[in-house]
Amino acid sequence: MDLLMPLVSSPTTVIGAVFLLLVLYLASAGSTSRDLGKDPPGPRPLPLLGNLLQLDPRRPHKALCELSKSYGPVFTVYFGIQKVVVLAGYKTVKEALVNNAEEFGDRDITPMFQDMNKGHGILFANGESWKELRRFALTTLRDFGMGKRIAEEKILEECDYLIQGLEKHQGNPVDLTCPLNYATSNIISSIVYGSRFDYDDPRFRNLVSRANETIRINGHPLTHLYNMFPRWFRWIKNRKIILNNVEMTVKDVKDLVKHLKETLNPSVCRGFVDCFLIKKQKEEDSCVKESHFTEQNLVFSVSNLFAAGTDTTATTLRWGLLLMAKYPHIQDKVHEELAKVLGGRQVRVDDRKNLPYADAVIHEIQRVANIIPMSIPHKTNRDVTFHGYLIQKGTTVIPLLASVLNDENEWESPHTFNPHHFLSKEGKFVKRDAFMPFSAGRRACLGESLAKMELFLFFTSLLQRFHFTPPPGVSEEELDLTPAMGFVLAPSSHELCAVSLQ
Repeated sequence: MDLLMPLVSSPTTVIGAVFLLLVLYLASAGSTSRDLGKDPPGPRPLPLLGNLLQLDPRRPHKALCELSKSYGPVFTVYFGIQKVVVLAGYKTVKEALVNNAEEFGDRDITPMFQDMNKGHGILFANGESWKELRRFALTTLRDFGMGKRIAEEKILEECDYLIQGLEKHQGNPVDLTCPLNYATSNIISSIVYGSRFDYDDPRFRNLVSRANETIRINGHPLTHLYNMFPRWFRWIKNRKIILNNVEMTVKDVKDLVKHLKETLNPSVCRGFVDCFLIKKQKEEDSCVKESHFTEQNLVFSVSNLFAAGTDTTATTLRWGLLLMAKYPHIQDKVHEELAKVLGGRQVRVDDRKNLPYADAVIHEIQRVANIIPMSIPHKTNRDVTFHGYLIQKGTTVIPLLASVLNDENEWESPHTFNPHHFLSKEGKFVKRDAFMPFSAGRRACLGESLAKMELFLFFTSLLQRFHFTPPPGVSEEELDLTPAMGFVLAPSSHELCAVSLQ
């Protein structure tokens, strides 16, 4: 019911809302019919509302995890009139996304994401355009060092800028949101555009701010309401804010692309944009019919990469530093290992194998942070029989990553921050199959290798230079680990002190 509270603030609006719901129900009658003999089981839906009253709109993944205990690893819920099949637990999610990758490989594009991207780009597209652009993006990003030495140098350079910025605060409380967002944004910017931005650049700040705001608002209950009933709730403020952000970002990206196009040298690619422009020109010269290398796909691919490459990595780092301040005994062990292995020299990617405890801590941060608990929804591209149930073509599917990262059959203490999940008895790093923060299969995170490198280098570089503590007057126990509401689960607003170790 919390989902509807913003709409029922007076008796008049209550009557209006009830009338509207009845009209909507009559208009959609028949669309919620189910073949109970074939569908996965699930709680009985109410007319029009479906199972919304059983889901906390701010934490729907928790309710879905609870429902899986009653209905099993494959079950059906209704978000309003929209039928959704939920996959819970490591084995079930892996079986669907990896073993049945083709059947579960399409993206479910909500009305809001359709409004934002209009089928262009990499993240929220399907079909041949998505396949070709994803292949091109993977190849190009690898060529520009994603997961390789050239990317390592870019990250370490950015570490220096980040550390210099934190040192200016001289150990006083600081909100790390912006510094971490700027640092991670510059990594993807250097790969996409071929150069980084100054932290004070107004355009850069606006690009980052709009990307973060859009991701946050996409997780708001009113946005969910629009996605469920798009024809009736097009007027909501959230939609207007998001579309305005998209419009301004598209303008900025076009300006940046225009500058790169004017200075383009076909024999030297500075970044993803250059490679795309060269590919686009070649296809135009060859008169390729229905080329997917269009200006719209370039602009939205760049916007997708920028947003995804900024928010998720920065959010994970924010969780990491908050958890270090929350559990100082674990932070102390990381400090000790870094000092023992590295001394005073700069960390390198090759040091990971000699820093098993730090590596385990980073993996546990990702597991506990659980920043995209419901993944980005998938859609079946054909009828598929799965676990004895018929899931029809076009059905929205949620791979419940929260249930994977907290699977009680896979983790010894799933609801506790415990780096020993990734350590052997001898203290060596151990990979875990159920570690799936980047999802899996055809829609696995495009920048997974880059994100892993960033997390390792940023985290260890910061822990080499600083000890992170709560602000004065706040104890470790008082640090709040409740996530803020949003499409990506970020920490609630807080400040930490970065106390220099030197």
